Amino acid sequence: QLVDSGGGSVQPGGSLTLSCTASGFALDTYAVGWFRQASGKEREAVSCITHNDGATFYVDSVKGRFNISRDKVTKTVYLQMDNLNIGDQGTYSCAAGYYCKGAESYGPAYWGQGAEVTVSS
Repeated sequence: QLVDSGGGSVQPGGSLTLSCTASGFALDTYAVGWFRQASGKEREAVSCITHNDGATFYVDSVKGRFNISRDKVTKTVYLQMDNLNIGDQGTYSCAAGYYCKGAESYGPAYWGQGAEVTVSS
């Protein structure tokens, strides 16, 4: 089971950090990605981090603003999101997959329940 948390409401330009933790399996053996889905839009892969060398990947729209990282001690994956804009709104879910296919965690075996991110002035 994956649990993602840290969503909330911020003004444009604000920051949020999402967290993804696992229970019942070893998260550090999976590539972990973050997906988001805005209302009325398809789900989009945002960022992914590999399990072996910690390589990171981002969709172009978030490069330079988002940072994905993983803490192997606490077995948590974080998504630090800075300079948020209205286009970043949506439900963010973490997913544990086999490898990173660009910003996508490929073939996810586990999904988080989703954390809501609202950007509004």
